[in-house]
Amino acid sequence: MNTSTSTSTSTSATGTARDGRRTDTARSADGVPGRRPPGGFAGELASEWTKLRSVRAPYLALLAGLVITGVFTFYYASIARINGLPVQPVGNAAAASAVVTQFAFVVMATVAVTSEYSTGTVRATLLWVPRRHRVQAAKALVVGTVACLGGTVFAAVGTAVAWGAFEGRASFAAGTTLGQILAVGVYQGLVAVLTVGVALATRHPAGALSILAALLWALPSVFLGLGGDTLAAVNDRMPYGAGDHFMRAGAAAPYSSVTAVLIVAAWTAAAYGAGLYVLRRRDA
Repeated sequence: MNTSTSTSTSTSATGTARDGRRTDTARSADGVPGRRPPGGFAGELASEWTKLRSVRAPYLALLAGLVITGVFTFYYASIARINGLPVQPVGNAAAASAVVTQFAFVVMATVAVTSEYSTGTVRATLLWVPRRHRVQAAKALVVGTVACLGGTVFAAVGTAVAWGAFEGRASFAAGTTLGQILAVGVYQGLVAVLTVGVALATRHPAGALSILAALLWALPSVFLGLGGDTLAAVNDRMPYGAGDHFMRAGAAAPYSSVTAVLIVAAWTAAAYGAGLYVLRRRDA
């Protein structure tokens, strides 16, 4: 009886008939018939999503970003009210907060890449998926999607907070406000993909964060602080400078919103290409 039970259990687990022939019934990892684990690029996406949501750092980064959004937009709107600044679109508060909240997604994307190098699990990833461009594409798509959705939520929350703090010093138009909220989400998604490229190129969190802090915050601050038309023009071609023109409304800009988002996309593509080059050239 024990032998029969053992044989039955083995047959159920392996999906093999008693005479040695394989059965055609698909079984998932938990042994439930009729479900097959996803393969191909869909399986890679599922794997990257599992890895991202299985660690604590992304949750902490997103929570910090949400809190900072509320504080920043309340402060922004309060200053505009206290100083009697001209009425502006309410979505500008959320757009301005991106200068800080973008680093929540930078941290999330950096951890998604460099944690595998620090633990050595990247070897298993590349062994399972030898086509390295597909590994990067899956990481970028998962992280970029989360950042885009998260940035949209941040912007919606920030706009709601700012509307109350403005106390009449802001205008509300449904189309403009919705457009700004979505623009913030698109920008944050592009920043996350840019971060994936930089992190793959450096393979180290300190190196990646140093480069991104300089590119997205330090250099723009220096250019604007020093002043001058030349430095202002350079800043307008930087990722955050172009992103700011893309997200804000009602302010003079040197180019259209389409041009602005294309500049950010070009920086993202350059970083993505650099990361892919290093990923293909260097061993894990």
